[in-house]
Amino acid sequence: MPRKSITPAATTTKSTKKSRKKKVFVLDTSVLLHDHQSITNFDKHDVAIPITVLEELDKFKIGNDTKNFSAREVIRFIDKLSTGNSLQNWIPLGKGKGKFKVILDAQPKSFDAEDVYARGKNDHKIINAALHLKEQFPNTEVTLVTKDINLRIKGKALGIISEDYETGKVSNDNIQPASVVTVENVESEQIRQIFTKGFIDEDGILGNHKAANGYYILKNGKSSSLAVYNPHLDRIERIEKEFVYGVKPKNSEQAFALNALRNPEIKLVALMGVAGTGKTLLALASALEQQKKFNQIILARPIVPLSNKEIGYLPGDAKDKIGPYMEPLWDNLKFIKSQFGENERKRKAIEELEESGKFVITPLAFIRGRSLSNIMFIIDEAQNLTPHEVKTIITRAGDNTKIVFTGDVNQIDTPYLDENSNGLAYLVDRLKGEKLFAHVKLEKGERSELANLANELL
Repeated sequence: MPRKSITPAATTTKSTKKSRKKKVFVLDTSVLLHDHQSITNFDKHDVAIPITVLEELDKFKIGNDTKNFSAREVIRFIDKLSTGNSLQNWIPLGKGKGKFKVILDAQPKSFDAEDVYARGKNDHKIINAALHLKEQFPNTEVTLVTKDINLRIKGKALGIISEDYETGKVSNDNIQPASVVTVENVESEQIRQIFTKGFIDEDGILGNHKAANGYYILKNGKSSSLAVYNPHLDRIERIEKEFVYGVKPKNSEQAFALNALRNPEIKLVALMGVAGTGKTLLALASALEQQKKFNQIILARPIVPLSNKEIGYLPGDAKDKIGPYMEPLWDNLKFIKSQFGENERKRKAIEELEESGKFVITPLAFIRGRSLSNIMFIIDEAQNLTPHEVKTIITRAGDNTKIVFTGDVNQIDTPYLDENSNGLAYLVDRLKGEKLFAHVKLEKGERSELANLANELL
């Protein structure tokens, strides 16, 4: 923005005027449940929530899921703001921030969303609140912020600026960053040394592609080697395709994934890839291979309700309810067991781990609140987690804990997440290049020719 001493007020450009224009952001419930700190994330601009949102938060406040935690945190935050203040008035959010208020049910003069669409729906009451603010402050830009795509469309149809909540979103270029770099024209002597010694000094070989725990294919003509950059020793180390608890990598990406999963210096791993690339199987095999290093192996996944029915709608006790959701994880364990005879030591070791409780397959909600020490923790279907949920899991890691997230950002099953805003993409975007973190994108499906055909053409 031009300084006042250079650009007189009378000749201020339109873009400068626009940047100075005060804004009011109207948040719906989906935003607050996605990020309980969202009210404070709009810089100097004002934030408002319709009274309808408070009613919806009240419905979500009971329970142990992340959305229930978020609802309680938002309610506590608003309660602190209201101490000595009326929520019908604009309340300052703090230094460098705007103000906050709750909008009572309002009847806009221009359009009534309940007349246009239908009466009694909370979404339409939220649109009416935004329309009312727009009429009340004609010189202020009023924007409805929601994770609900259809609500955004309905708002735009009635002339309301409607946007997604952008905090924590990953740009399109960084959704699935390449995890493997091919380095051409490596000197033949360096290729020979990495085969004979197992490593070579980095010495500028990787150039601008040098990254902590980065994976590479070093090439010289027909000679090539799979390698990883070790940031602790500043050297490039060779990777071999080795059997890991009965599972052998079928391609270079799987070999890289096994390296990350078995490297004790790497405490956090993200495996991305479409169905059938072996993400969960490799993570499970690696955990079983390292069972003596940890007190417990936990394999978990978020439960995404089917047909919008919560788990309580399903018949049976807790074990019966979660069974259908956990079956894909048990399938991977059965496959590993099938690699060994009934009397083989490694098969018996798996059965002993199950019986002793040292190997657990469970819904993610069942471990919420635990402190994770001396554990290898594998989270499957991580694309269905929010950035806040991913952060919460990682911050619970104690001593000697390794956390693995697996998932496919193109197969999201929750209504308010997409490939840009899910926790798995956020994790890779924020932590790539860190010494404790490794990311591998698995490209080639190895489940079957039929599965590969479906991934490619359907």
